[in-house]
Amino acid sequence: MLDKLKEECGVFGIRTKGNDSAGMTHSALMALQHRGQEGAGIASLEGEHINIYKNRGLVSEVFSPEIIKELGDTEISIGHVRYSTTGSNSRENTQPIVAEYLKGRLAVAHNGNIVNSMEIREELEKEGCSFASTNDSESIAKLIGFEMLKENDELKAIEKAVNRLKGAFSLVIVTSGNRLVAVRDGWGFRPLCLGKGENGIAVASESCAFDSVNYEFIRDIEPGEMVIINEDLSVESKTVLEKDTKGSCIFEYVYFARTDSNIDGLSVYDARINMGRQLAREFKIDADIVCGVPDSGLEAAIGYAKESGIPYEFGFVKNRYIGRSFIFPSQEQREKAVKLKLNPLTSNLKGKRVILIDDSIVRGTTSAKLIKNVRRAGAKEVHMLVSSPMFKHTCYFGTDIDSEENLAANRMTLDEIRQSIGADSLGYISVEGLKKACSGCKRDFCTGCFDGNYPLKIKSYSKSQFEQKK
Repeated sequence: MLDKLKEECGVFGIRTKGNDSAGMTHSALMALQHRGQEGAGIASLEGEHINIYKNRGLVSEVFSPEIIKELGDTEISIGHVRYSTTGSNSRENTQPIVAEYLKGRLAVAHNGNIVNSMEIREELEKEGCSFASTNDSESIAKLIGFEMLKENDELKAIEKAVNRLKGAFSLVIVTSGNRLVAVRDGWGFRPLCLGKGENGIAVASESCAFDSVNYEFIRDIEPGEMVIINEDLSVESKTVLEKDTKGSCIFEYVYFARTDSNIDGLSVYDARINMGRQLAREFKIDADIVCGVPDSGLEAAIGYAKESGIPYEFGFVKNRYIGRSFIFPSQEQREKAVKLKLNPLTSNLKGKRVILIDDSIVRGTTSAKLIKNVRRAGAKEVHMLVSSPMFKHTCYFGTDIDSEENLAANRMTLDEIRQSIGADSLGYISVEGLKKACSGCKRDFCTGCFDGNYPLKIKSYSKSQFEQKK
């Protein structure tokens, strides 16, 4: 596996006056593909029946025109692209998750991670619920179904269920009672926003999904807010969870989100440019050119060049037709994949003192290979800068960070990391500097993976134990 964090999940839901909700959901999932590349699924409501199709693979691999047609000419659909933070990569763990109960059916698409899902699962199993998957999202779906058995009001049941959840959740829910509902947890860990088109209303993990269906971004869904999209396309809003402003994941701006998205009032592009500018203020380096590591290091490199006056140049040519490098079966193939995906541009690098900017260093393996290739291309010096602080802690809220003992920042000093990756100098943006770069966001941030300051108290077990329980 390469030295990169794995993507989040992406969710989408739409209600239209037309009958192409499944097709529009497919287009939106293509736009959200960067958030999850292990599996994809779409659930659509046809009468009181929920059609669903999901499988492992990219959106383009999972769905064909025939499958989209089989999902029905429907007004409501929800979709999901998955990277597994809990539960193995299997078809059963792919979302949306459908739950049946005596009064009907529902489907749930979830981005985040529920830290008390095992407790909920064990309680539901005692009540006779069975589980087909190993992910925490099924616990959410089954819990909502369980509450619907006790309530005559679907919305009240959803509200009661989400108040039982602890952790990160941006949810999109469709019920056989003709409801489309979205809920964001009270901390706002993961993004969720609202969009509008000529004939419908949609919710999505990122605003870039709306562009793919010619919808207009309206606003972010607030932490603790439940949004109901009614049959007449009116939108109801209700605060159902206690709101806390300190939970937004700052790494969304560094790496996860697409550059053209806007999250909680801040452009991702602007945030990354600001990170580069902040790096230039924190690290003044005498060099000839600034280069970014594609893709999410590019904007930070542009920002550094703008602030420092050092010219920005392309350092790599990216091969966009090769698969994800961590799927290669052998270590040798994975190492070759680094150069296959990112080939140094010798004409720009030869004889130059290079500032190389990347979004993160997790274990340090990929950085070492990149720097070696840049030197082979003739660079005189390579100075590495990183637009995120050192990763020192795990994440319980949906980011798949390696075990703490495997993180480079916990195994080595700064100079030892520099030596191990072969850089002439190495610098990470400070936590405060990163916050400053993202100061246009309406929320305060969770920086637990950098400094251990989580907004939500977590039981003191390791992530490996946590996932084993899952």
